[in-house]
Amino acid sequence: MAIDIGHSAQQPGAISSRGVGEYFFNKRIAEGVHAYISAQRCGIKSFLINNQDGALSLTQRARLAGASKADLLISIHHDSVQPELLLFWNFKGQKQHYCDQYKGYSLFFSEKNADSYNSMLFAIFLSSEMSKNNFKPTLHHAEYMKGANKGLVDAEKGIYKFNDLVILKNATMPAVLIECGIIVNRDEEIELNNNECHQKIIISITNAIRKYAKVNNNK
Repeated sequence: MAIDIGHSAQQPGAISSRGVGEYFFNKRIAEGVHAYISAQRCGIKSFLINNQDGALSLTQRARLAGASKADLLISIHHDSVQPELLLFWNFKGQKQHYCDQYKGYSLFFSEKNADSYNSMLFAIFLSSEMSKNNFKPTLHHAEYMKGANKGLVDAEKGIYKFNDLVILKNATMPAVLIECGIIVNRDEEIELNNNECHQKIIISITNAIRKYAKVNNNK
């Protein structure tokens, strides 16, 4: 099981409504999933990609997962919105951007992945586990992700196809990217910084991995 920490300390991705880089949200969840899997002793081995704050390219991340013979790759991210939707506020004397209009998780897979069927299957499992823990999907991506290579596949489950997303299409194993929540939403950022919320996301991801492993081991 390869767990990719999206972005890097040098290029942190989206910036939250309170000025925190997405990478630091991603790292916390990815390390939590890795630790939880290890503590469960469930027969699943996991390893982290990009845990040394290195500026690895998306292609390099996919290659590392392949070189380590991972059976599944999950890339951990946190979301923003389109720039034109952002507003501004003052937080602790600093001008920050925000958008409280949307909240929730989203899941992405690529039809160009080496095993798109099982990528979609894992996305379904993960959506189910997120739902059990009362997380709701966001559909704001559907408003601009349209076309043959990307778009909303399942509104109820929050699953999108993004065929040319590099880490997903280049992976030699099933691969899914999760946006755990929208960090430019001021209330959701607070929730995503809550330890109980962390654990629910970590447990959701881990249970989806276990369910996926069980199905594939029974084939």
